[in-house]
Amino acid sequence: GIETGIRLLDTMTGGFQKSDFIIIAGRPSMGKTAFALDIALHTAIDKKIPVGFFSLEMSQEQLVQRMLGMEAKVDLAKLRTGFLSDEEWAKLTAAAGKLSEAELYIDDSARLTHLELRAKARRLKSRVDVGIIFVDYLQLLDATAKADTRQQEVAIISRSLKALSKELNIPIVALSQLSRAHKTRADQKPILSDLRESGAIEQDADVVIFIYRKLESPDPKERNTAEIIIRKQRNGPIGTVLASFVEKYATFKNKPPDALTEGENP
Repeated sequence: GIETGIRLLDTMTGGFQKSDFIIIAGRPSMGKTAFALDIALHTAIDKKIPVGFFSLEMSQEQLVQRMLGMEAKVDLAKLRTGFLSDEEWAKLTAAAGKLSEAELYIDDSARLTHLELRAKARRLKSRVDVGIIFVDYLQLLDATAKADTRQQEVAIISRSLKALSKELNIPIVALSQLSRAHKTRADQKPILSDLRESGAIEQDADVVIFIYRKLESPDPKERNTAEIIIRKQRNGPIGTVLASFVEKYATFKNKPPDALTEGENP
């Protein structure tokens, strides 16, 4: 499978498997895009596997800037202003070299329909034998068929992405927003029914992963501890893995050993 680079998560999933439709979900600012970019960079740069990244929210320029900061470990705020030390410029130059050699294909067409995305994905597969595709994020894709409700529209899109993962025999990773239902619960950690317009996504996905951080906590250590929660895995265990979120680079890293909190078998 395709590894995420978060060791304990890879142990639980065996990596992202061929023909799997994987959902990574979370509320705004939890780090969904950062997590997807981390995996994309790890796959394209370290593992030399071609990656497709469909970004319906951020422009290619914004994405590349973020990836440079993540790969070079340069503070993103400084990167935006351009006030960098000589050492930081050197790190950036090295990261840019790695990125330019990596087979990472970004498509930032806004208002893409699911059929257009499938056509582009097929071309990527036949042209460069892409090994994994990311979609950021599912709710921004357009369903071409006329649906009566938003639920039906999302169902068409999620079914289409699942079919694509089987057809191309690669993992398709779609990011997803959450509904606001959690606001009324004492426990703020997301559950499957929080997936926005959720029924179909929950059914179609082979793996559902939530990213959760206590953003309201006054303790920075707590704010930057990410819970990576596997709520569904068709062929494996569910449970939670802890990772560190490094805010200034917007990147996730392994916590020291023994950070698996609550593995539970289905």
